[in-house]
Amino acid sequence: MKLFFLKLSLLFIGFNLSHAQNSQVWIADQGNGMYKNPVLFADYSDPDAIRVGDDYFMTASSFNEAPGLPILHSKDMVNWQLVNHALPDVFPIQHFSTPKRGDGVWAPSIRFHNNEYYIYWGDPDFGIYMVKTKDPFGKWDDPILVSEGKGLIDPCPLWDDNGNAYIVHGWAGSRAGVKSLLTIKKMSPDGTKTLDKGVHIFDGHDAHPTVEGPKFYKKNGYYYIFAPAGGVATGWQLVLRSKNIYGPYEEKIVLEQGNSKINGPHQGAWVNTPSGEDWFYHFQDADTYGRIVHLQPMKWANDWPMIGIDQDKNGIGEPVISYKKPTIGKNYPILTPPETDEFDGNDIGIQWQWSANSNITWYSKLSGQNFLRLFSVKIPDGTKNLWNVPNLMTQKFPAPNFTASTKVKLTPEEATEGKTAGLLVMGTDYQSIVITNKLDGFYVQLKQAIKAEKGNEEKVLFEAKLKGNEVYLQVNVNEPNGISQFSYSENGKKFTNVGEPFQAKPGKWIGAKVGLYSISTTDAKRGGYADFDWFRISKN
Repeated sequence: MKLFFLKLSLLFIGFNLSHAQNSQVWIADQGNGMYKNPVLFADYSDPDAIRVGDDYFMTASSFNEAPGLPILHSKDMVNWQLVNHALPDVFPIQHFSTPKRGDGVWAPSIRFHNNEYYIYWGDPDFGIYMVKTKDPFGKWDDPILVSEGKGLIDPCPLWDDNGNAYIVHGWAGSRAGVKSLLTIKKMSPDGTKTLDKGVHIFDGHDAHPTVEGPKFYKKNGYYYIFAPAGGVATGWQLVLRSKNIYGPYEEKIVLEQGNSKINGPHQGAWVNTPSGEDWFYHFQDADTYGRIVHLQPMKWANDWPMIGIDQDKNGIGEPVISYKKPTIGKNYPILTPPETDEFDGNDIGIQWQWSANSNITWYSKLSGQNFLRLFSVKIPDGTKNLWNVPNLMTQKFPAPNFTASTKVKLTPEEATEGKTAGLLVMGTDYQSIVITNKLDGFYVQLKQAIKAEKGNEEKVLFEAKLKGNEVYLQVNVNEPNGISQFSYSENGKKFTNVGEPFQAKPGKWIGAKVGLYSISTTDAKRGGYADFDWFRISKN
C-alpha cells in the first residue's frame, strides 16, 4: 500500500512538472558517468538528505521565506527536482505575516522512522519544531513545538536501537548568549517533545569555534555527530564519536578546504547507496549566490569517515570538483529544479517564494490563463524601500551566469499614479527595473536601495517615458559575484541597458534572489494590477 501511494505521488509530481524544462544555465550531470560540483548551484542552505529505498530526499534552511522547508527528490544523488515544501506557512503564522528576514527556519534535519518522514528545525526565537508525513510529496502535518526556548538551533534526532529517542542541537549566541556548544536531550519515543534540559556533550570554544549544525548517526556501536566548525565561509567538517551517547566524544577533522577552491566545506549529510557506497552532501558559502550544494565521495577507515580526497596526504579530505557519479545500477534522466515559469499552469511554479506568509489576495493565476496577475498591493506605512514588503515573489539565483527576463503589462484601473511592477534582484542592496504610471502616462524606471535593511530610501536612477503600458524587462547576471546589468525593450527585440552594472548582494543568511513584484504607494487609490506573460531564465 505504501509503495502504491509513493508511485501515485511520483506520477502526480511528474504530471505537474511535465511542462518544466531543465536548466539552461547549470547542469551537474555531465552525461558521461561524471558529475561536476556543485550538484545544486542554488542557495539550498544547510542541506540534509536521506535515502529511503531507492529514493533520495533533501531539505534545507528557508528562514523567513514562504513556503518553507523545500523538499527535493532524486533517484541518483546528482539529478534533483524540487517537488514540494513541507511548510506552506512559517510558524507562528501571524508572527511571519510580515518579513522577518533571517529568522524562521534554521538548519533542518530530515529522517525516516516507523514509516514516516520527520523534519526538525530550530527557530532561534521560539525553539525546536517538527513536521512529519507518510508521503513526502503530499501534505505534511502542522508543526509541533518539540522544545521551547531561545537560541535552540540546528536539531537532529536519533532513534536508538533500544527505542529511546534523542535530539542533538546547537545554540545561537545572538539569542542564548553562548554558542559553540552541542547539547543532547532525551525525547519521547514518538519524537514530539523533549523530556529534560539536556546535557552538553561538546564544547568547541578552544579548538572548534562556532561548532553547530550537528547531524546524528549510529554505526558499528559508535554514536557519530557530524558537525561543522570554524565559521560558514572559513570552516571545516568535524566528526565526533563515542560508544556512549553522552560521551566523552573523540574528535577528528574529516574535510577541509586545503588547496581546493571550495571554501568552508561543511554542514550536510552522510548518505549511502543501496550497494553500500558512502557519500556526503555539504554546502559552500558562495556569497551573493548563497550556500550552494556539493556532493563528495566518502570512505570509512578505522571507524572514522574520510570525505573527499586527501590530496596532500595529511589525513583530511578535500572537496572534489568533478567525480564519478554514485553507482546506482540504473541510468536516470538529467533533471534540475525549475527556474523558468511560463505561467501556463494552474498556479505559479513551485520554485517561487514570498518574503512572508502569503496572502491569497496578492495574486491570481486562473486555470487556462497564460499569464500571472500580481495585484498592486499597498506597501506598509512608513516604508522607504522593499526590505519590509511581504509580497516580493522571488526565487534563488540558479547559476554564476544567467539572464532573467519578463514581459509585463501594468493596469492602474483608475487615472491615478503610484502603481509599480517589475523585475527585481533582491538582497541587502537591491535593484529593480519597473514600469510605473504617472498622470501623463507610463514610464520605465531603474530603482535602487543600498543597505536596505538599514531603512535607507529607495532612489530612482533612470527614467524614460514609454509608448504604452507594456514593456519587456531583463537583467543579465555575471561573475564575479553576481554583477547585474538591467535593460528594457518596448518590442522584445532591441534592449537598452540602463544604469551602471550593479553588484548584487546576499540577503540576511541567504543569497541574492531574483523575481517579480507589484506594489502601490500608500496614498494611491485602491485597485490596479500587473500581468506578467512569463518569467524566463536563460543563458547570457
